[in-house]
Amino acid sequence: MLRILLFCLCMTFAVPAVQASEPDPFAPQPLTQLLPMLESRFGARISCKRFDPDTVRISYAAFRCRPYSLDESLDNLFRATDLVWRRAEPDDASPRITIQPYEYYRRTLADGEKLLAWLSSLCDDRASWERRRGQLLTEARAALGLEPFRRALTADPDIRLGRRIRHDGYATRNYALETLPGLYVCGTIYEPLTGGRHPLIVSPAGHWEGGRYRRDQQMRMATFARMGAVAVDMDIFGWGDSERQVGREAHTADYAMQIQVLWSVAVTEWMIASRRDIDTTRLASTGGSGGATHALLLALCDGRFVVLAPVVHLVSHFDGGCPCESRRPVTLAGGGSCMPELLAAVMAPRPTLVVSDGGDWTATYPRLEYPFLQRIWSFYGAEAKIRNVHLPDERHDYGVNKRRAVYAFLAETLGLDLTAVDESRVELLPERALQRFADGLPAGALRSRGELERLLKTLE
Repeated sequence: MLRILLFCLCMTFAVPAVQASEPDPFAPQPLTQLLPMLESRFGARISCKRFDPDTVRISYAAFRCRPYSLDESLDNLFRATDLVWRRAEPDDASPRITIQPYEYYRRTLADGEKLLAWLSSLCDDRASWERRRGQLLTEARAALGLEPFRRALTADPDIRLGRRIRHDGYATRNYALETLPGLYVCGTIYEPLTGGRHPLIVSPAGHWEGGRYRRDQQMRMATFARMGAVAVDMDIFGWGDSERQVGREAHTADYAMQIQVLWSVAVTEWMIASRRDIDTTRLASTGGSGGATHALLLALCDGRFVVLAPVVHLVSHFDGGCPCESRRPVTLAGGGSCMPELLAAVMAPRPTLVVSDGGDWTATYPRLEYPFLQRIWSFYGAEAKIRNVHLPDERHDYGVNKRRAVYAFLAETLGLDLTAVDESRVELLPERALQRFADGLPAGALRSRGELERLLKTLE
């Protein structure tokens, strides 16, 4: 047993204590709640001298803890401020220092390496992994907290379909689907011109400016349809048509992550229920950057997805910097996790492609996250079903080479026609042509963030 004495002569960040029955991992936590957790986890005895631990509160405490190291957990918890600094590379005679608030969603590369090593030590065969997987899925879904939102979905939603427009080898149709009462998700359906049963590809948009109206998003969605899939996207919450309802700033609200996941789930269920041509044994999702997070979260909530292709995201040392990706503490599942392990929990041993590049945080994938995932897929004898296409000379985007990798993967795993890939035949549409509410909101639609937040207060 370790005995640790914490001597504090002065605590400049003391505030009155407030006891919570179920601590919010994002809110400041009193030491009286944190110390028993550390003692239990590490078999330590911790005593405090010369200060009242009930007067000391620490923000993001659960995220500061490192499940593999008491020392590092204490270092992180007892930094005097919530500021961190980083030195820009290269380090020359006039170093450039950036000072910024503590980021609960970001860890150092060394943290990522240690975390994956610790996670690997927890499971050495399929049976031990299956036990941990069950815990991860249960706790991640609980942390997401989607059920009150799902219960509040409108039983008889207002659905507004636009005119079907035929293009070269595919057709498009805009839609607006009421989810919560008066709150619509808008997007575009890209569908093949061929008959028969088709796979469904759901593609949440990333945070690149332009959202789902961007050239690269239209290119891949139309190409999926030309290849023989029904493909559907939707606005990011607070962007596009959604901005007309709640404003752009709502996208960073505490509930943005839940609404964004709710929209992906609701659109998937609506597409399957309303179309006879969807083959429910061939559901796939792909997205880039924040869209990759939401592709994973969609599969977490709907176990019917059999193929996943996250692009330029999901590493061990970064959970996503936007509240719509990380405001719910899903990476605290299982006593401490990360997006790659959650990806494995959701998808192994089903076909999964991760596309990474050398110009962003996914530069670590080939040597760090990918071997970790390969090991888990190997528990099922399915190493060939987890893949990584790494583009070391490229940057953070869903560019043409990344799209080509995804086209080939989805053609193989969903039975699509790879010979139909020809982006020169895609008709790029202006933003207004892809919007459902370009001419105004319908009667009964919410018209402000305040209206939405009053509605959310009624959820149970």
